[in-house]
Amino acid sequence: MFGGYCAGLGVAGWALMIGLWGGLLAVVVWAVARLFPSSARGDDQDPLDRHRAAGHIDSDTYRQMREERIGRSSQ
Repeated sequence: MFGGYCAGLGVAGWALMIGLWGGLLAVVVWAVARLFPSSARGDDQDPLDRHRAAGHIDSDTYRQMREERIGRSSQ
């Protein structure tokens, strides 16, 4: 009926083959996503908040810079 190539697999063989190729494709996509993470995840966070969380600036400096930023944006 199919003419030779993979003709003797049957329905179970075809289902297994599709499942294996689908699994392999899923693993490749997952690995590429882990190797090259999207930079959009951290872009929604304010840079000032990131510096405070990393410990680059202290609380007083953070408050002062936040007030200056809020003051500038409301004017």
